[in-house]
Amino acid sequence: MALDARLNSLGLPKAPADTRVVVAMSGGVDSSVVAAQLAEEGYDVVGVTLQLYDHGAALAKKGACCAGRDIHDARRVAETMGFPHYVLDYEDTFRAAVIDEFADSYLAGATPVPCIRCNERVKFKDLLNTARDLDADCMATGHYIRRRLGPSGPELHRAADPARDQSYFLFSTTPEQLGYLRFPLGHLDSKAETRALAARYGLSVADKPDSQDICFVPNGNYAAVIEKLRPGAAEPGNIVDSLGNVLGTHRGVIHYTIGQRRGLGIGGLADPLYVVRLDVDRSEVVVGPKELLATRRIPLREVNWLGDGSFAGLAERIVDVRVRSTRPPLPAVLRPISSTEAEVELFVAEEGVAPGQACVFYDPDSSRVLGGGWIWRGR
Repeated sequence: MALDARLNSLGLPKAPADTRVVVAMSGGVDSSVVAAQLAEEGYDVVGVTLQLYDHGAALAKKGACCAGRDIHDARRVAETMGFPHYVLDYEDTFRAAVIDEFADSYLAGATPVPCIRCNERVKFKDLLNTARDLDADCMATGHYIRRRLGPSGPELHRAADPARDQSYFLFSTTPEQLGYLRFPLGHLDSKAETRALAARYGLSVADKPDSQDICFVPNGNYAAVIEKLRPGAAEPGNIVDSLGNVLGTHRGVIHYTIGQRRGLGIGGLADPLYVVRLDVDRSEVVVGPKELLATRRIPLREVNWLGDGSFAGLAERIVDVRVRSTRPPLPAVLRPISSTEAEVELFVAEEGVAPGQACVFYDPDSSRVLGGGWIWRGR
């Protein structure tokens, strides 16, 4: 479909100079390129970076978004491209909306995905409201995902580059939010294109490595963060098999995740064992052979539906689902139970499906993201 000549590149009926865009800037190359590109096109760009945790501690930490160095990098990009940049203190909001739930979920034996909650509860809620307060016409981010206009309004679609697609982390974006958000990088075929654009704009972050860690979890050590947030959380207990036989001891359930094989400390067995369940009430880590990890039926709650029509009135349908960010989509049957609950039945059993992870729905015949929900243990 040809672009309406009356609309600018962001799909708004204004000249770029009359269109204010708030760009959520993490200090990385992706959001920096978005801000620079829009500034070069003549938009009224306002860069905003969120300070999400203690700035002093962040200064010593590299490899994660929103740290002190990243705030500095975002500010330099704004200075280079000549647009205003603000740092907003969201520490209390982030703690209440993301970090506390992260700790409590681990203590309950779940495997949370805090980046989804951050997008849902902070960036696409509080920051989006701030963008409206700044009289912005829309808010742009550096996420690799596409927004398209469909017959019923804006739709969410997977990124052009499957290796960079971030749809798993954005499934909870609401239709209302989607009307206001823009994702200028979703059409790019590779990260190399993004870095080439950064170099063309003369940005200091052109060669900056991608962040690998959750921003408030140094070196991926989840247990250390949880012990700091919830002193005494690492209560020791037994490692048992599916029949309750004690095979060893552990330092705390928070040190284990579903599907884990290494680091169990119960070597010398003929066949490898995996963590198949975490019994928080009994402080037990339950292990078993790999086949015990296989799951076909997945209960979901907090479903966010981005497809057409009402979710509660939807008949069961065939979809593709992703049960972890690193897993490929799998064919399944989606069965709505209520407006926010559903069951997914996989065609082929999947290993390592864990409470606290997301299950994201896709149209099997297109790139469209249909929403998703949170995996839980069920009733």
